[in-house]
Amino acid sequence: MKCEKKKIYYLAIDIGASSGRHILGWIENGKIRIEEIYRFENRLEEKDGHLCWDLDRLFQEVVQGLQYCKQLNRIPLSIGIDTWGVDFVLLDQAGKVLGNAIAYRDGRTQGMDTEVYKVIKEEELYRRNGIQKQLFNSVYQLVALQKQQSDFLNKAQNFMMIPEYLNFLLTGEKKNEYTNATTTQLVNAQTQDWDNELIEQLGLPRRIFGKLHMPKSSVGYLLPEIQKAVGFDAEVVLPATHDTGSAVLAVPANDDHSIYLSSGTWSLMGVERLIPDCTEKSRQHNFTNEGGYHYRYRYLKNIMGLWIMQSIRKEFKHAYSFAELFTLAGIGSYFPSIVDVNDSSFLAPKSMIRAVQDNCEKTGQEKPETECELLYCVYNSLAKCYADTVAEIEEVTGKVYQRIHVVGGGCQDSFLNKLTAEYTGKDVYAGPIEATALGNLMAQMLKNDEFSDLIEARETIAKSFNVKKV
Repeated sequence: MKCEKKKIYYLAIDIGASSGRHILGWIENGKIRIEEIYRFENRLEEKDGHLCWDLDRLFQEVVQGLQYCKQLNRIPLSIGIDTWGVDFVLLDQAGKVLGNAIAYRDGRTQGMDTEVYKVIKEEELYRRNGIQKQLFNSVYQLVALQKQQSDFLNKAQNFMMIPEYLNFLLTGEKKNEYTNATTTQLVNAQTQDWDNELIEQLGLPRRIFGKLHMPKSSVGYLLPEIQKAVGFDAEVVLPATHDTGSAVLAVPANDDHSIYLSSGTWSLMGVERLIPDCTEKSRQHNFTNEGGYHYRYRYLKNIMGLWIMQSIRKEFKHAYSFAELFTLAGIGSYFPSIVDVNDSSFLAPKSMIRAVQDNCEKTGQEKPETECELLYCVYNSLAKCYADTVAEIEEVTGKVYQRIHVVGGGCQDSFLNKLTAEYTGKDVYAGPIEATALGNLMAQMLKNDEFSDLIEARETIAKSFNVKKV
């Protein structure tokens, strides 16, 4: 009798702004198989007048999902955690968090760009790191701390992004990861390491920024108390801990004729490049050169994305299904007004409906009144923004791209996909849905030599999941 080869499981813990999930992955018959085994809610909470993340509760959910692996008797060889970028905690000498884990949607960074530019000109800052200006980037959060709670910086011994802190709680090891570090605006795009000169110029303590490690690096093994709590030991491995970095890894294309669109709460639209573009032209177009797997660059724009739609949906009295939302949006297709989806008024308004209406009024356009008009206004505005971004990518790179690969949860939005194809005139392909978790798993699998290289890994993604042309 032929013995069945024992499956090797890998676990991706993918945590977004609204939810987190534990997804097991394995290779079977030459294809990647995945299964979501645990899901939990994530949300912002107000503490001491700031919007914050509850990291204690998040870590409890991480552990609970690991316990579920044991219950299913599907023990992972390794574990990888990815989250959103820019947010961080500071640890004191004893490894305790100083203050709260304040979130990027909090208003503490208002005016901090002006403070930074007193020290270094905006053009020079971009020339050094090539990162898109967004007022919530870590550099502005750190300067806000410097101005508002300098005692935390004085006491701090370690700077840790959110997934790095969760890894520390699991293993006791403090390791900073490259792709997420680039979202801080404190990594030099040429040296691909912390910009010590910039850190010194800003008066930030250099000691808190640890050695940068690449995806596939080992963090360590579970602490004895964690092993006892979950019932097994496993290696914790660094994926691209910035969720977009992981999502881009799973784009099922190995050519240089494709634009990717990682679609979710945020839309990240761009191309993969081997050399950063920190030119003034690139800055004026507000593109970012975020770090990717194996020192690749994610040359992209951050677009507000489905956050606006998600927020509006919560305000509707009826809990519409997505199919119903698409139908309603289609009914509203007569509505002409278009908003700038990246306007700061949409970042964290009390009412998103009011914010959209106010934006239309402010720009001298007709104000959406019905649910149909609101939905179509946002959908139409997003698709136009995507088309504008495609045109800018082609202008800056001097290349024409044939297709757009939409990955992530937002790739299921058939109405937006159709509008995107119409607005851009490109072939649009949708899938895979769980791109971020897949990219996380791919880094772990590459570490364990399941694939010879990234090209083979992406080819396996393409044949493992249903990627549909819109």
